[in-house]
Amino acid sequence: MHRIKLSISLLLIALLSVNAQRPKKPNSSEILESIQKLNVLASVLYVAAHPDDENTRLISYMSNEVKARTAYLSLTRGDGGQNLIGSEIRELLGIMRTQELLAARGVDGGEQRFTRANDFGYSKHPDETLSIWNKDDVLADVVWSIRQFKPDIIINRFDHRRSGRTHGHHTSSAMLSLEAFDLVNDKTKYPSQLEYTQIWEPKRIFYNTSWWRYGSREAFDKIDKSNMASFDVGVYYPLKGLSNNEVASIASSQHLCQGFGRVTNRGSQEEYIEFLKGKALDGDNPFAGIDISWNRIEGGKAIEDILKPIEENFNFSNPSVHLSQLVKAYQMLQNVENEHWKTIKSKELIAIIEACAGLYLEVSASSPTATKNEAINLRIEALNRSETNIKLISYKMTSLEDTILKNIQLSANNRINLEEGITIPNNINYTSAYWLNKKGTLGMYSVEDQRLIGKPETPRAVNVTFNLNIENVLIPITKPVVYRYSKPDKGELYRPFEIVPPVSASLRDKVFIFENDQQKDIEVVIKAGKDNIEGFVQMAYPNDWSVYPEKQKIKIENKGDAQTLVFTFIPPKNQSEGLITPMVNLDGEFYTKELIEIDYNHIPFQTVYLPSESKLVRLNIQKRGNNIGYIEGAGDVVPESLQQIGYNVTIIKPENISADNLSEFDAIVIGIRAYNILDELKFKQKFLLEYVKDGGNMVVQYNTSRGIKVDNIAPFDLTLSRDRVTDENAEMRILQPNHPLLNFPNKITQKDFEGWVQERGLYFPNKWSNEYTSLFSANDKGESPKTGSLLIAKYGKGNYIYTGLSFFREFPAGVSGAYRLFANMLSAGKEKVPNKKLND
Repeated sequence: MHRIKLSISLLLIALLSVNAQRPKKPNSSEILESIQKLNVLASVLYVAAHPDDENTRLISYMSNEVKARTAYLSLTRGDGGQNLIGSEIRELLGIMRTQELLAARGVDGGEQRFTRANDFGYSKHPDETLSIWNKDDVLADVVWSIRQFKPDIIINRFDHRRSGRTHGHHTSSAMLSLEAFDLVNDKTKYPSQLEYTQIWEPKRIFYNTSWWRYGSREAFDKIDKSNMASFDVGVYYPLKGLSNNEVASIASSQHLCQGFGRVTNRGSQEEYIEFLKGKALDGDNPFAGIDISWNRIEGGKAIEDILKPIEENFNFSNPSVHLSQLVKAYQMLQNVENEHWKTIKSKELIAIIEACAGLYLEVSASSPTATKNEAINLRIEALNRSETNIKLISYKMTSLEDTILKNIQLSANNRINLEEGITIPNNINYTSAYWLNKKGTLGMYSVEDQRLIGKPETPRAVNVTFNLNIENVLIPITKPVVYRYSKPDKGELYRPFEIVPPVSASLRDKVFIFENDQQKDIEVVIKAGKDNIEGFVQMAYPNDWSVYPEKQKIKIENKGDAQTLVFTFIPPKNQSEGLITPMVNLDGEFYTKELIEIDYNHIPFQTVYLPSESKLVRLNIQKRGNNIGYIEGAGDVVPESLQQIGYNVTIIKPENISADNLSEFDAIVIGIRAYNILDELKFKQKFLLEYVKDGGNMVVQYNTSRGIKVDNIAPFDLTLSRDRVTDENAEMRILQPNHPLLNFPNKITQKDFEGWVQERGLYFPNKWSNEYTSLFSANDKGESPKTGSLLIAKYGKGNYIYTGLSFFREFPAGVSGAYRLFANMLSAGKEKVPNKKLND
């Protein structure tokens, strides 16, 4: 379990402590808010590029003040960013950020959608972005989202007119949204989508502008705003006891892996949207000329006549008095021909009926996981906490062909406990993130099922639909099967119930570095997804390597238990790279995936199955020194990577930094963004600089240019900037070929920069004093050279090194040149150390 410190309001802490699997139990105020929303037939789609791009103030305003159905379309899942609370990057970071977005929508009342675009990292121009993403596929997904969601208005977070002046993903999201606006009503565009949805015509599209777009509040005040609508998004909600901007701040704070935990805001605050295209704007109402009442659908007026009085005369002390009218409205809604609104409003009405009746329906499995053909016991709890006449007629389970008849009267507050045994069908899919099931490209995830595209999660495979007779009307309520359990120190907990393979195989590390030609033992952990696993394991590995034994037997009696095997790998004499995969054979079928669990307090427990694959690197590397002190910043695997090449790495807690306990180390490494997130370093920096002055060697990895916690990040003047080189293949020009750092103990050449991933580096210094020596120059196409990627300065008897090169990305990818260059940085100043053991 990762432990994170939250310095935010008590309310936010309370919200974060509510696990997302826990059943929702709306109170009377929340029920009334749902009824208010039920009586508004309006939709808003907000479009941007990444998790945390969304303006939660505006999403919350549209959802909670306008009462419109509001969704955020994030073109990516944020896979290319950094993780401030753990070591997950790339696909696993995308899983986390997806869940944080869902948590944010759970606060601000919105819905969440995506495209298949993969966040491949920072992009400086939409031309690059759209070539890597595959423009037509992402445009198709935006059209698909609009056709499915059917928004009345679309609001872009970014300006489509700012190509090259901001993140290429940002501008691309606006460009694609604007282009899709003109295509969604054309039957000839992406006609295959029309098998599952219909064409649509949004009425208007806007750009969510602000003063920052114009450089200052003063400049914004002077512009012509006749083409804009504005809202005070600081409105107060008595039913919540919160203002809109407080709700928005809490929603934004769900993005914890991006460091978005923040204090709440309150008070009047103007928000602006600029009209771009569609039906001409008339005043400040973006819905002008659009009927957003029940009158917009045939037969809706009669339903409104039932529901409006409930809203106006809601009984807070006994919401169940409204059940007969709510059920009547539901019955009438089933005769409406507009399938889109019938589906949406039926779902809303069922949830309101369930809440007003105080119905509690839960299906909990006896185990958090099951595999195909496995028998599982289900515990069913049904409770009616009202005086309303409710009967459980039957229920239908995913795995059963027949409906199970019950005809049980649910009398007031009398809990019914039932048990059912089911066998998981063989044709059911394993629980997995659907966008990761098939290998994609650098810019796109591969999803073959059109109906899955855009969904935030894979739909749960095992559900139970309860058929209830409420006020003589049959109403279906579907619940996913969950796993409910307790821990003495945490109380009641929930996990999703998941379908898993019978066995999984994992390797300890994603990269195994062989710094010489000596053999190494590599552990393979085999975990059973069911009882009585028996088979054998063999390794897939590169041809020029050797491994023994060739096969090993496995036998695991109990589900959830694991067996560890050790395979010995012998590297070739010369430098070599390749991939290894453990292959588990059960009854002639091979299983090659690993189980990855993501467990944080603020998001639901996540189980991910990915190909079990690690990289072998036979590396020609030399080094000086042995003991490295590492001060962790944001999550990375640099310490583990340094251990791979033979260093003894000690994690130093900031509070333990002192002159005495630093002197034992051959070098100190500062983790990524440590000076952005560790308040303690403000008081400990003097000890670190004294360590360098006394002869130590300190390597500082990148920090962002904003939010530095220390007064002086370096011993001499050094100014961080937003300079970065995003092209991982950009030429790295060596400025000082004879400098010791580039020659000892490894000769660094252009070859060491081959095979880098995602980027060269980020947040380079752009100004520094004469004490520093710049070693490299690089730039993206069409830009001026950036020379701040690696700086070294002699300070006293030691060496201070600052680098924005992205070692935190290169190490997990097994980039050999990155290891060689880092070894040289750690060895700086040790040229005269006796060469007793070159690799000590």
